[in-house]
Amino acid sequence: MEQKEKDECVRLLHELGCSCVIGNGKKQWIGRERGVKDLLYLLRNEPAQLQAAFVADKVVGKAAASLMILGGISELDTNVLSLPASWLLRQYGVPFSAGRLVPHIINRAGNGWCPLEKRCFYAESPEVCLQRIEAFLQLSGEKRKN
Repeated sequence: MEQKEKDECVRLLHELGCSCVIGNGKKQWIGRERGVKDLLYLLRNEPAQLQAAFVADKVVGKAAASLMILGGISELDTNVLSLPASWLLRQYGVPFSAGRLVPHIINRAGNGWCPLEKRCFYAESPEVCLQRIEAFLQLSGEKRKN
């Protein structure tokens, strides 16, 4: 993917106020969901969109980084990146740039750890993170139904 296309993904991320923009050289995919839902959707339903893709994202923790690695992305540009995510990306050879590196991702209320960052912190692989993400989302969905 050419630098011009990467710059366009980053520009769209900021202009549209979306959660992520994923470009694979053929088309761009605009994510609008909160958290890791867009990445999980693509991994399950449109994996070709992630394969060798450039990702521009606002906030990336270890859970999101795991999904990106499993999807086979080629590079990441993010505003905020957690240290656990950076360690995992380095371990799997995924180049990244980050506006800010933080110890961990905080929750939406701003008063503690992001629940997925906490669940994935000690996970030894992206596959284990995926299992924890799916379990968390299933549990969260069940709580909303009740």
